[in-house]
Amino acid sequence: MAKQDYYELLGVSKTATADEIKKAYRKLAMKYHPDRNPGDKAAEEKFKEVSEAYEILSDENKRANYDRFGHEGTKFGPGGFDFGRDFSHAGDFGDLFEGLFGGEGGGSIFDTLFGGGRSKRSANPNAPQKGADLRYDLRITLEEALFGTTKELSIPHEHDCPDCKGTGAAAGTSRETCKQCGGSGYVVSGAAFFKVQSPCPVCKGTGSVVRTPCRTCRGAGRVKGKSTISLKIPRGVDTGIRLRMAGKGEGGLRGGPSGDLHVVIDVMSHPLFERDGDDLICTVPVTPDVAALGGEVTVPALDGMAKLKIPAGTQSGTMFRLRDKGCPILNARHFGDLRVQVVVETPHKLNSKQKAALEAFRDAFDKSSYPEARKFEEYAEKFAAEREKLSK
Repeated sequence: MAKQDYYELLGVSKTATADEIKKAYRKLAMKYHPDRNPGDKAAEEKFKEVSEAYEILSDENKRANYDRFGHEGTKFGPGGFDFGRDFSHAGDFGDLFEGLFGGEGGGSIFDTLFGGGRSKRSANPNAPQKGADLRYDLRITLEEALFGTTKELSIPHEHDCPDCKGTGAAAGTSRETCKQCGGSGYVVSGAAFFKVQSPCPVCKGTGSVVRTPCRTCRGAGRVKGKSTISLKIPRGVDTGIRLRMAGKGEGGLRGGPSGDLHVVIDVMSHPLFERDGDDLICTVPVTPDVAALGGEVTVPALDGMAKLKIPAGTQSGTMFRLRDKGCPILNARHFGDLRVQVVVETPHKLNSKQKAALEAFRDAFDKSSYPEARKFEEYAEKFAAEREKLSK
């Protein structure tokens, strides 16, 4: 079957500039790349075709031969088409697949995907590796968050098997080099200019296999265990704070260093206080006489009980602020504020004497003593009048 015209393959005109050709190839390479179309042979073939087209048209000499002699011009002369070359073009497009495959640019993804001149041998798959980081969610009381404390944590984790030292092989034996991959940990498939590198299916990318498994770990090289860790919690921590303990995570592989432990703090709710950043909010009930006549209430604070003066005529919901009586600020010597909200508590379960006293109290006042109630009544009457007017 006749090969398709290279310009038509890339969707550009014969007068296209180098930048236009490069832009067209970028778009098609992302569309047909095998990683975006796993198992799709048609897409794989298309990717090879557009790569071949770009290989020719991006080279000034090769393009000149192609424009003059067509596909025959790619087979001879200086700049002739080299079917043994790598077609990833990673050098041209260092950012082509950045973000798409999670790599640090196009070069890294192509170094893994393609064999031939550009492929790189993997690092020693049996070298020591750092263990995984662990997360531990820790619930503490508000008092512990405010004053600091020390907690003993029991952390489940995996570590190298003590009997086989993490090799997975029984005593007196050792791991053997994988014959499938020759110890590299990967295999390369494909032909000509398009080759794909993948983990070895026999050794799972380790480069070696266990013929006689360790009885303790059954060949895994890892065993489960627990460790008790003492964690000092500084004062001022809040929900969501992460405390990192270096080297207290999962044990490393084959003698590698341990990972880190990240303790995530969750502060429980409290019956007296609500936290707002570095401030504490405390709702304090007061009696009607204290709100009306003024007085003094006692409120809890970090450094002991504090006295708060209530001015005469204080309304329910009024907020008072006590400076530097709130939360200690993490890693600092300063404190937030304590905000005290006053709520007037209505008496209930009155006896006859109390009812008579309140009735006398009520009769002693008129509407002028309750400006907010009077204002509300005026607005309500105005609203009712407008509603009546508009409904006619």
